[in-house]
Amino acid sequence: MEPPGPVHGEAEPFSKALRSLVNNRLYSDVRFVVGQERQEVFAHRCLLACRCNFFQRLLGPEPGPGVPGPVVLSTVPAEAFLAVLEFLYTNSVKLHRHSVAVTFGLGPLQERCIAFIEAHSQEALRTRGFLELSAPALLLLLRSDKLCVDEADLVLAARSWARVGAAVLDRPVVEVAAPVVRELRLALLAPAELSALEEQNRREPLIPVEQIVEAWKCHALRRGDAARGATCRRRRGTLPREHHRFLDLPFK
Repeated sequence: MEPPGPVHGEAEPFSKALRSLVNNRLYSDVRFVVGQERQEVFAHRCLLACRCNFFQRLLGPEPGPGVPGPVVLSTVPAEAFLAVLEFLYTNSVKLHRHSVAVTFGLGPLQERCIAFIEAHSQEALRTRGFLELSAPALLLLLRSDKLCVDEADLVLAARSWARVGAAVLDRPVVEVAAPVVRELRLALLAPAELSALEEQNRREPLIPVEQIVEAWKCHALRRGDAARGATCRRRRGTLPREHHRFLDLPFK
């Protein structure tokens, strides 16, 4: 006689029960203070630690003696943080353009968030959440070929993101922008657009001069390896320009 197989309960009641614990003070043993509004969020240490390496490292193996103080995450938008918690508790979350987060190294959620932004690029660039993205998160986005947005708009968005970061961190715009602007594909801009960008860059440095020179080189050569690298590859939302016929193959 074969032993009985595993018994599976219904997934929906289980997920609903865990969702009820998201930001619930009941049995909570860890508090977060999140975002610039300093919103208090309640969570459960063992669940976070077993579901996510980020929280495992952040929270440590066990709380210290006495009542632990809150964990402050002032640079993470509260809505995005709550979306991450919902995913950790229930293994599902409904993404909105204001709550997309790519901060905590959660592979499946990160991939879904990037796919969401790729499909709603124009809307996403106009949200406060975009301006509050970390540099690694923005870097991931700017490496994507599937963004449904033109490069000129991405340059403007990157400048706005760097200005906000510079104000918050009290650092120069060019320093804040340095980790991400290399992924801007300036060769996709028309000569007139590139000239205007060069002039603005003199007034408010954002992009290394040598990067602009490389873009001009692609225009000058018009063919060959220098005009076929990643910086010349069109994105899904790239608007056609006359010189694009000299660059790489059309977007697939």
